[in-house]
Amino acid sequence: MAVLTFYSLCDLPIAFSSGLESQPPPHNTFIHKFHSADSHGENSNQSISYWKLFNAQMHFFNVLSYFLLFGCGLSLGVILSFHLKNYSLALHITQLPLSTRSASTLAQPPPSQPFNPVSGTSHGDRIGLTEFLEPPHVMHDMDDKELLWRASLAPRIPQYPFHRVPKVAFLFLTKGPVPLAPLWEKFFKGHQGLYSIYVHSDPSFNLTEPEGSVFHGRRIPSKEVEWGNVNMIEAERRLLANALMDYSNQRFVLLSEACIPLFNFSTVYSYLINSTQSFVESYDLPGPVGRGRYSRRMRPQVTIQQWRKGAQWFEMDRDLAIEVVSDQIYFPVFQKYCKGACYADEHYLPTFVTMKFANKNSNRTLTWVDWSKGGPHPAKFIRTNVTVEFLERLRSQSQCQYNGNTTDICHLFARKFSPDALYRLLKFAPKVMQFHE
Repeated sequence: MAVLTFYSLCDLPIAFSSGLESQPPPHNTFIHKFHSADSHGENSNQSISYWKLFNAQMHFFNVLSYFLLFGCGLSLGVILSFHLKNYSLALHITQLPLSTRSASTLAQPPPSQPFNPVSGTSHGDRIGLTEFLEPPHVMHDMDDKELLWRASLAPRIPQYPFHRVPKVAFLFLTKGPVPLAPLWEKFFKGHQGLYSIYVHSDPSFNLTEPEGSVFHGRRIPSKEVEWGNVNMIEAERRLLANALMDYSNQRFVLLSEACIPLFNFSTVYSYLINSTQSFVESYDLPGPVGRGRYSRRMRPQVTIQQWRKGAQWFEMDRDLAIEVVSDQIYFPVFQKYCKGACYADEHYLPTFVTMKFANKNSNRTLTWVDWSKGGPHPAKFIRTNVTVEFLERLRSQSQCQYNGNTTDICHLFARKFSPDALYRLLKFAPKVMQFHE
């Protein structure tokens, strides 16, 4: 109705003008219409005011609804955004490869382990220096990697915080028993605390030395050894490593079951403990049995100019022994390339020592061997070869340098003696080697 009234009011002047021109109304009629129009205009104005008020209210509600709709949309967008982001992250984690999750698991720090003090010591669960210095039993459960690692540990403070009596470690590399053990028993008798014995024998050998023997319980965990093979050097390093775990061992001498001592213990001990050098034979030998055994694949770690040859039977001090068991550069090269006719036992130590510690080495061996007959093996001495004159000749047949001075005591040991020579050796030892002193 308001709209219709509004349009009638707008058409009023036009209708009024047309009526005057065509037919003038009577006076009363005009006044009546005028009053009617006036009344009608007031109603129309009132209707317009209501309409404007209504439009203003509708505009306010429209704007308010727009803001509410915008706010709801914004909130919904934010919620969906976070939801989709979390879903995407969860999906990404779910699709990670198994190796990645395994690596993440390995990267986590291990749980802390409670400390279990060692029991059975003289102080209950307390460990002092005495217990720390106690070497493990020779028949331990360490593998070669663990053994060499432990043996390579060395104190950097040269002064010992305890009374240390230096010992000589005798390392026997054997196939089975030590058939000349009775002769060695006489050699060691009365000198307990000045020596240690370690025996590396074939794993198949399982006989036990009699109790009371110096060799009883002295076999170390061993592996098979083949003549001329690099595993012979592995056995030597195994012997050194076991001996190094006794901090009192200062000198280390490698022997075989066919070796004999040429002097009594006191002479040998004094000679080794007071020496300023080690005894590893090393020389450069042209020809097929010297440089001819070198492999070019050893370069650049070992060159042909550095290649050396020497006797297998060594004697060295503690510092050099630690370097030998710690070698991770040159020994792997020999393991890989010194095979067949290379004979690593004749080349590894001579080459390694000359390359790294030549100034601490005498370049000679303390074990006498007879190579005069030629061939791959030295001469072997049987019962009839053992005489007083023969033993005396071995003890002083040459001259050499010792601590810068000339001496005729150049060999402390000799090989290769068969088991049947034992009787005569025991017979002549008191007179020649003075084992009774």
